[in-house]
Amino acid sequence: MTLTELNQRFAIGNHVQFKEIAAGMIIAEVANQHALANIVLQGAHIATFQPRGEEPVIWLSPYAKFAPGKSIRGGVPVCWPWFGAHKSDSKLPGHGYARTVPWDVLETNALPDGTTFLRFGLIESDSTRAQWPHPSSVQLAVTVGKSLRVELVTTNTGKEPFELSEALHTYFQISDVAKMTIRGLENCAYLDKVQDFARCTQKDGIVIDSEVDRVYVDTAADCVIEDKGLKRAIRISKQGSLSTVVWNPWTEKADKMGDFGQDGHRGMVCVESGNAMENVAMLAPGETHKLVAVYSVEKL
Repeated sequence: MTLTELNQRFAIGNHVQFKEIAAGMIIAEVANQHALANIVLQGAHIATFQPRGEEPVIWLSPYAKFAPGKSIRGGVPVCWPWFGAHKSDSKLPGHGYARTVPWDVLETNALPDGTTFLRFGLIESDSTRAQWPHPSSVQLAVTVGKSLRVELVTTNTGKEPFELSEALHTYFQISDVAKMTIRGLENCAYLDKVQDFARCTQKDGIVIDSEVDRVYVDTAADCVIEDKGLKRAIRISKQGSLSTVVWNPWTEKADKMGDFGQDGHRGMVCVESGNAMENVAMLAPGETHKLVAVYSVEKL
């Protein structure tokens, strides 16, 4: 669909407008009484979310690249239909292909409470079917208000069951990683990628002072990012998710990635809601699985 067609069919006054930000890269620009947000149609990738009167909640690198087929550094990448490396083919892209392929706009709606609802559907192609031979449909529903609600919905449309791993790889904006603590995962088991996936147990709140890459398993708990620098807490509530991933690449890895900028990793932390490792989901024919995450701001 062209930019003109998108605006003719799905624009809503000042609530939703579609704009081209780079060649082949279109965003849905959302503005309502509660918040501002931008969603890139490639990957149905929420790039920004900022409640009015607040600092941004979602972190987007100032050096993020917007190019067809390339992942975007920051925002809310959709990891689907696998999380991390592919189980049997290392040549396939890490975290799946959903974040780097086009999605359709299926619906936009200005709701009576002043929030804005958008729904996107992943576009299948010969390339995606070659990577994922299981008939299925996937949609992302986004509600932009004082909080941000994200729903990743997968339906098995085939005749055989399949295994699904997934995550909303959300980057949160913080004042400084040294002024932040993550609560809600105390006493949870996690698999530590930095230690070759050693199984550990989280004792207290999570404080980050080096590379962190952990999959916390068997947890449906809320997480709260306490940020003393911004005097706020970001609450991550979730449904349909038994894994929480915490990630910060730290200095050396961030520098090698090239799209963080100097010390960029200090202003972000990923707290990802998903189903990974020991918590992969199994979908029977005709079954639908819904992963929901809600991000809200509280005063400290």
